[in-house]
Amino acid sequence: MTRKYSDMNQHDALYKVARAYPGGLEALALRMDISVNVLRNKLAPGIDSHYPSFEELSIIIEHCHNAGVKEAHLPLHALLGRHGMAAFVVPEPDEVLKDDLSQTVCRVMSQVGDVAEAVSTALLDGVITDAEADLIEREFQGALTALGEWRARIRAHRKSQE
Repeated sequence: MTRKYSDMNQHDALYKVARAYPGGLEALALRMDISVNVLRNKLAPGIDSHYPSFEELSIIIEHCHNAGVKEAHLPLHALLGRHGMAAFVVPEPDEVLKDDLSQTVCRVMSQVGDVAEAVSTALLDGVITDAEADLIEREFQGALTALGEWRARIRAHRKSQE
């Protein structure tokens, strides 16, 4: 039986992201200087006897992000979503100054449109499935990130005028 992992479950998301590390769990375990069996047991959603510590969670996300794993921050978003909170990636200052503010506004509006489309599509039959809820959450994260970038760019633009 194949298990369906939820992007909005922090345990599933961490397992998914760690498995996407280049070379898989074996390479990640080597990078973390722990046994692959121990790492697998700590990450596998069905194993209740082992858990990653907060430090290990942070290290896994950091290694995955640095290795270019797509959606490396997904476990953080899932954890925050569980507690009714959200986060966004704050752009680096040199990235902020390279962008035109009007282009950023367009990106924000596009991302908000993606959220509206995901919600609208999900509600066509009056039921939001787990897969649709995951998609809506990912679209919200994208919109929040775009808003955070817009805010940072406006602040940087203002500072460059001083």
